[in-house]
Amino acid sequence: MSDSLITRTPSAYDYPLLIKNLLFCPAVDAPDQEIVYRNHRFTYRDLRQRVAQLANALTRLGIKRGDTVAVMDWDSHRYLECFFAVPMIGAVLHTINVRLSPEQILYTIDHAEDDLLLVNSEFLPILEQIKGRIEQAENLRGYVLLNDEPTPPQSPITFAGEYEALLAAASPEYNFPDFDENTRATTFYTTGTTGLPKGVYFSHRQLVLHTMGVMSVLGSAVGHGSFNRQDVYMPITPMFHVHAWGVPYIATMLGVKQVYPGRYLPDTLLELVEKEGVTFSHCVPTILHMLLKHPHSQRIDLSGWKLIIGGAAMPKALCLEAMKRGIDVFTGYGMSETCPILTISHLSPEMLELSDEEQAVLRCKTGRTVPLVDLKVVDSHLQEQPRDGKSSGEIVARAPWLTQGYLKDHKASERLWEGSWLHTGDVAVRDQQGYLKITDRTKDVLKVAGEWVSSLELEDILAHHPAVSEVAVIGQPDEKWGERPLALVVPKPDAQLHEKDLNHHVKQYADKGIVNKQVVLLKVKLVDMIDKTSVGKVNKVALREKHLTE
Repeated sequence: MSDSLITRTPSAYDYPLLIKNLLFCPAVDAPDQEIVYRNHRFTYRDLRQRVAQLANALTRLGIKRGDTVAVMDWDSHRYLECFFAVPMIGAVLHTINVRLSPEQILYTIDHAEDDLLLVNSEFLPILEQIKGRIEQAENLRGYVLLNDEPTPPQSPITFAGEYEALLAAASPEYNFPDFDENTRATTFYTTGTTGLPKGVYFSHRQLVLHTMGVMSVLGSAVGHGSFNRQDVYMPITPMFHVHAWGVPYIATMLGVKQVYPGRYLPDTLLELVEKEGVTFSHCVPTILHMLLKHPHSQRIDLSGWKLIIGGAAMPKALCLEAMKRGIDVFTGYGMSETCPILTISHLSPEMLELSDEEQAVLRCKTGRTVPLVDLKVVDSHLQEQPRDGKSSGEIVARAPWLTQGYLKDHKASERLWEGSWLHTGDVAVRDQQGYLKITDRTKDVLKVAGEWVSSLELEDILAHHPAVSEVAVIGQPDEKWGERPLALVVPKPDAQLHEKDLNHHVKQYADKGIVNKQVVLLKVKLVDMIDKTSVGKVNKVALREKHLTE
């Protein structure tokens, strides 16, 4: 019997899936395409040269394969260069969440065993608070300054050099080696609202396959939601968070014009959309809400802007508001542990013929799986639920780009991968066409008078009230009913809004059978703001702590 395994010719090249191969083709095929940051304009030819210069600078500073380089920066061309140069020399890129507290940042620097820290001058006050304790760590060898100002800052921190000066002194040629594609490329930390942040990590192979899988679904979209070489890309998701959803890698591989906005200021973002002709972005719902409410947005033509919404459920009311402005808005789904994209809510050509109201329902769903993703909605015994749009269960997944675990946390890794499926903690239903709709987090679903009530569904209903700007629903312990839903509502400016108005609004949906009748037990509290996590998600843990006994 012949051996069915493929044998390798000794002289054949065994092509490893390495991040460097995402860069080299567009740098050759689209060398003059632009990359924009503030008043600086670079080309892909410049990008390839600067990546080589950064690699040489890091090597000169003693960084070698297996070391960890951390970055604290706004979304910039520098961050894009680090996305490539650091893993391409075999080191690990640690993207630090600059919105964490100083104590949490200190923890992640120590836990990741960072060897070198690249820091924007704006974040020096954070580092200066924890500098003494950082330098007690055995690994950290020094700091590199990232500075957008004309003069260097005054700081007690001693720098190994300034980023641009280091690049200017370095050779524009670097022979990036081949190595095992399973080498760890990145580490970053989840923004858990309880306990210490957890480190997730990804290999070169995982990042390349995620890039290819997501690029294939975005590139093959028909009628809307496509991402191709004619687009202009601008992230509105911090690059420290899940590789900014992986889209910078896709944008670079496609060779499209890229625009990096730095700090997220609404007027700046809107100005860049208009000035640079941005056509493709991604953000969380709170950012979209902020942009649409900003006075400048009314004088800017947003039609034709394609926008993936993720990180939290998109309210139907927000979707409709965006669609009225001509924004091609749709949902993407994933999590830090999944690299992150698992599903995209693209509509078929037939669905695009539906009314805006009907389309919004579909655009707000979690969507269908990206190629190579095996995803199920299961009960507590890992048995798949019927695809009837009604039977709910937890989303579990398998894909070649899911993190293999949490850094230095075996027990949490085992829980994450219980039963050989990655457990998302998200509760969803799936219809016959394969579209997912998340109904809640397993920890956020409410049990009111013995009946399950979806906090996300209730939030969506309340968001439809014309006087509501933002809303979050949490559960409160109740002796009689077990739990009662509490809606924390931010009214629109100058709106006259009372609790009874919202109770009546919700009751209309319950009377029509659209939502569980237990929602009539809703309590409402008007608030000035709703607590958010460091990446703009509603922080329900903080809200529960604050409003537990009210």
